[in-house]
Amino acid sequence: MTTTPKNTICLWYTNDAEEAANFYAATFPDSKVTGVHKAPTDYPGGKKGDTITVTFTVMGIPCLGLNGGEMFTHSEAFSFQVATDDQEETDRYWDAIVGNGGQESQCGWCKDKWGISWQITPRVLTDALAAGGEEASRAFQAMMPMKKIDVATIEAARRG
Repeated sequence: MTTTPKNTICLWYTNDAEEAANFYAATFPDSKVTGVHKAPTDYPGGKKGDTITVTFTVMGIPCLGLNGGEMFTHSEAFSFQVATDDQEETDRYWDAIVGNGGQESQCGWCKDKWGISWQITPRVLTDALAAGGEEASRAFQAMMPMKKIDVATIEAARRG
């Protein structure tokens, strides 16, 4: 018997929710594919046996991938924010997303090949911004020209 979480994030894919879910499960800890659900009959836009939905978790967050076609696309209005502990972890996630057909953006943001936005954010940056004052200002100014966040540069900015 499976239980459906009370709240699940539904992500719309053209027709590759299973590929995306498998990528997330292989890339992030506490992530896995929990179900692949096939159409029981033919339907408008698809055939019996096509994958309609995929249930999965991304770092413990329950998600549902819906193969809904091309009518909707993702935007930066939704993103996963991943807190990283060091440059190695930051590089690992950034490189996995960008290196698998994704694209870089600014200030620690990137987009995977399915159009989902990710914020790969070292804790040193969020801690600096939370500190406020001149420390936050220096860290913020250091971050602004970056694509992938450079931990050493943020640490140096925090120190002044």
